[in-house]
Amino acid sequence: MGILGDLKRRFRREDVSLDLDDIQGLILRSRPEPYVGAHAVLQVTEAEGGRDFIAKLAGFIHSAQDWTDDLKAWTGVAISYDGLKALGVPEDYLKSFPLPFQQGMAARAAQLVDNGPNAPEHWDDAFAPGNCHIALTIYAEDEDGLDEALSTAMDVLDRSSGVTLIGTHQFGVTKENKNPFGFRDNISQPTIAGSGVSPQPGQERSIAAGEFILGEDSETGAPLGVPEPAELGRNGTYVVLRKFISHVGAFNDYLASQESDSEAQHKLGAKMFGRWRSGAPLVLAPDQDDEALGDDPSRNNNFSFKDDPKGLMCPHSSHMRRLNPRDSQLTIMTDVNIKRIIRRSSTFGPGWSPQVTAADDAKEDRGIYFIFMSARAFDTIEFMQQEWINGGNFVDLGSERDPIVGNHHGDETDGQFTMPAEPARKRINGITTFNRMSGGEYLFAPSLSALKWLGNQGWSR
Repeated sequence: MGILGDLKRRFRREDVSLDLDDIQGLILRSRPEPYVGAHAVLQVTEAEGGRDFIAKLAGFIHSAQDWTDDLKAWTGVAISYDGLKALGVPEDYLKSFPLPFQQGMAARAAQLVDNGPNAPEHWDDAFAPGNCHIALTIYAEDEDGLDEALSTAMDVLDRSSGVTLIGTHQFGVTKENKNPFGFRDNISQPTIAGSGVSPQPGQERSIAAGEFILGEDSETGAPLGVPEPAELGRNGTYVVLRKFISHVGAFNDYLASQESDSEAQHKLGAKMFGRWRSGAPLVLAPDQDDEALGDDPSRNNNFSFKDDPKGLMCPHSSHMRRLNPRDSQLTIMTDVNIKRIIRRSSTFGPGWSPQVTAADDAKEDRGIYFIFMSARAFDTIEFMQQEWINGGNFVDLGSERDPIVGNHHGDETDGQFTMPAEPARKRINGITTFNRMSGGEYLFAPSLSALKWLGNQGWSR
């Protein structure tokens, strides 16, 4: 059935309370399985032409109203602070956005722990400070759908002036939906109250819509701050885009350095990720992979950590448990419901193979665009980067970092990973940075009406 099919099965139109016809479809519509797609980065060089481009493009952005339709492809659009400024949005309105958004991702490198090889001076040119004004993402079920959507987007660009294409990147995966390291991706997603979708198995309840959609009530019972005017901010959301080059060969080599046989290497990799490559969670399949479990969306996320308080099955420091602690007992008090994110990440490059070695990493042809949406996006990513990814105090592990996405450059812990066991825990060392940051930006995904408002210079009317 896949994630998209499972979402459709759980959807009831009569339970909808959100303005689906005004919300970009990409926010609620998950990726197909398999999927192909493309990212495009554009720069606005002239305000009037840029606004004309946005006005034309708005007509081709699907709303969430038809997210359950059998679409061959759909496009999402997001704009940076520098992009809004280049479009001529008045200063008073620009200053109503959160400060991290105004500063941009590169300027927040310290808060994001983007240092060493991950520092902005090493990023792709398209993501150099101030370059990325507009980001387009197209998801499609097949190459024909992608070609048609790309042709439409390029036709809009060709008929516009004042906008320059500065970067493109195509991506895609097979029906197994694996990330660059060969592990099933995109399993755990929050269910949004008012979207018409019932909670996923394993979730106690839906999360308040205002945690994702600006203008709706959040988990606090009131809306979070909405950019002014309401025509611009309401029904939009914030987007974090971070591009990583994945050192798959280094990961394979590391597993081989720790375990001699392939099965033991697979198990160590699963401990580091928190799931087996099939997607089966360790809590439900602690000893060996269970492909049927991993392939079943009604079961592969239906678990909690209450039966594994010590982390004997799924280590506290594993990638999955760090980024979604669920009901784990945390040393640093955290409301995990306000840290949930809608993930729309995309994998690029050749699929995983155990034969890939560190020598192959020099090609830098594998990786992932880590993309997520949240009304608290910037606070959330900076908290995650500092506490959950590049720290371990919240699970009593000192400065131990995420074994998969942690920045281990100059790591004083020598890249440690701790696996609880009885009678004594096991700790391995020498983990390196398996995902190198190569660019990104803080973005705003306007509603469909806000795109038209921007395109028609609504502030002057």
